[in-house]
Amino acid sequence: MKVTILDYGAGNIQSVQFALARLGIDALLSNDKELILTSDKIIFPGVGHATQAMKQLNAAGLTDLIPELKQDVLGICLGMQLLCKHSEEGDTMGLGVFDAEIKRFSNSVKVPHMGWNTIDNLKSDLFKGINTGAYMYSVHSYYAPLTKQSIAKTSYELPFSAALHHKNFYGVQFHPEKSSVDGTQVLTNFLNL
Repeated sequence: MKVTILDYGAGNIQSVQFALARLGIDALLSNDKELILTSDKIIFPGVGHATQAMKQLNAAGLTDLIPELKQDVLGICLGMQLLCKHSEEGDTMGLGVFDAEIKRFSNSVKVPHMGWNTIDNLKSDLFKGINTGAYMYSVHSYYAPLTKQSIAKTSYELPFSAALHHKNFYGVQFHPEKSSVDGTQVLTNFLNL
């Protein structure tokens, strides 16, 4: 199986590569369009600021390509947020795959939201073999509200989307590569979709 991690200068790439290597997958790191188009699975990672990340995606020539991909795509953290329509972070336009507007947590809670949180309302094969109440690791200051595309829910200050799904696109707000056994199961399930 040919798995490509989108290379646009985002953080957390090595931890994703290591997690996939533990599953026997030697994932490629690339922004080469032909390579991406011929991959079986695409992982869209992200740690950082939405505006800067979109500039880097644009510079890499990936903003038009990503929404047109036909194979399964998994956005992780900022990668999921950039697949949405818009983010309050830097008033940034996203790629518009998910029908969601990314919001910032209020100042009444500690930001960033960092640590282990339970997920529930699991509605996809992405969560096959994972129990309601499983703990996943998160680090983020912005969130996707609950929508018709939500396939998992979590709470911090308010309930929000732990995961989104539209056609061949999946997104998780948490970091499966840092979420122990259940996170590894999410990656395995993505590879098996």
